[in-house]
Amino acid sequence: MKVFKFGGASVKDADALRNVTKILGLFPEEKIVVVVSAMGKTTNAFEEIVLALWNRNEDEFQAKIDEVKAFHNNIIDELFGTKSQEIKKQLDEIIAGIQDRYFNSERWSFNLEYDQLVSLGEVISTSIVSEYLKSEGKKVQWTDARKMIRTNHAYREAEVDWPVTEKLVSSEINTVFEEKDIAICQGFIGHTSDGFTTTLGREGSDFTAGILAYCLNAESVTIWKDVAGMLNADPRFFENTIKLDKISFREAIELSYYGASVIHPKTVKPLQNKGIPLYVKSFINPLDEGTIIQEESDKDHLVPSFIFKKNQVLLSFTPRDFSFIVEKNLSDIFNRLARVNAKINLMQNSALNFSVLLDEDKSDIHKILEIFENTYTVKFNEHLELVTIRHYDQKTLDFVCQDKKVLLEQKTRETARIVLMPSVE
Repeated sequence: MKVFKFGGASVKDADALRNVTKILGLFPEEKIVVVVSAMGKTTNAFEEIVLALWNRNEDEFQAKIDEVKAFHNNIIDELFGTKSQEIKKQLDEIIAGIQDRYFNSERWSFNLEYDQLVSLGEVISTSIVSEYLKSEGKKVQWTDARKMIRTNHAYREAEVDWPVTEKLVSSEINTVFEEKDIAICQGFIGHTSDGFTTTLGREGSDFTAGILAYCLNAESVTIWKDVAGMLNADPRFFENTIKLDKISFREAIELSYYGASVIHPKTVKPLQNKGIPLYVKSFINPLDEGTIIQEESDKDHLVPSFIFKKNQVLLSFTPRDFSFIVEKNLSDIFNRLARVNAKINLMQNSALNFSVLLDEDKSDIHKILEIFENTYTVKFNEHLELVTIRHYDQKTLDFVCQDKKVLLEQKTRETARIVLMPSVE
C-alpha cells in the first residue's frame, strides 16, 4: 500500500485533475491512499472569507464566497459536463453552511473559526477528485480526515494524538481497501475529541501523508510536485540548481527545519520512525525518478544546499540597565516574544545584546517594540535576507555574500547561516 499526496498546484484545474487520474493509472495493482490539498489558491481565498466574517464585512464575505463557488463550478462543468448536478449539489450545501455562519450569533475565537472554514477547501477538492475518479472507472472511496486524525485543541497548529489516530486510521482505511483500490483523504485537517475541525499548520498536507503512512505501515509516500525532485536551491533565486537524487532522513529534517519549501518540516519524522521511504516526484514528468529520502545516505555531503528567505527583520534587545544577557533575561525575552506569537528563524547573543531574526510579514514589529520598550532598548533592520547553506565551502560563502553587507553570520561544521542586507542600486 502506498500513500500519494497531491498539492494545490497538481489539482488547480480540470486538466490537472485529468493528469492525476493518469498518474494513478500508472499503478493499477496498488492500494493507494491519496491525500489532496485545496485546489489552486483556494486556501488563500478561504482565509479572506474568514477575515471578512471576523470583521463583519458582509459584502466582502459574500463576494469571496461567490468567487470560491464560481472557481469550483467551472472545474466541475469542465470535468462532468451535463452530469455535473450531483457534485454541484454537494458544493451548494457546503457554501450554504458557510453563509449561515455569518448569521450565527455564537462568537468563537478567531483560530477556531479559521479552522472550521479554511478546512472546507480540502473537503471540496476531495469531493470533486473522488467523483471524477469514479466517473473514470476507478474503485474509489472518499474518506474524512475530520473523523480519522485526532488532535488536541491547538487550532491552526494542532498536535496529533498518535495512539487514537492510529486506531481510527487503521480501522477506516483497511475497511475501505476490502472493496476499493483508492482512498481519497483531505490533507491539512483533523478533529478534536468533541468533534471540532482542526488544521495542522499551513502546508500541512505533507504531514497528513506522513501521519497516514505511519498509521498504516505504508510501503512508501510520494509527494507529487511541479519540480523534478528536491533541488539543492530554489531555482527562483539560484541558477544551475542540482537535483538531489538521494538524501537521508536526517538531511531532509535539517533542510526542512531551515525552511526548504519542498517538504513540510513535520512530515519526515513519522516516516523515519518506521523506515518508510519518501519520494518527491514531478507530476509533470511522473516517470522520472525524482528524489528518494530514506535511511542514511553517503551522498549527503557532496552537494551544498541553499535555503533562501527574503523579507526578514533583525531585532536586537539591550537591557536598559546594561545588565548582562543571562538566563533570566533570555527567559524574559522569550516569554514576551511568545505572547505575540513571534517565530524565530535565528538567534544570537553577546554580553549586552540578544538578537533574533523574524519573518517580516508574520511579525507585528510595533507590538514587539511596545512590549519591550520599558525595560529594553530595541534596534531593528528590515528587508533583510537569510541564507542557510548546508555543506558549505568558501566558494559558496563568497558567492551568496557578493555585493551584500553581512549583518550576522553563524557557522557549525555543516551549516552556515548568514543575514544579509541587499545592496541598494
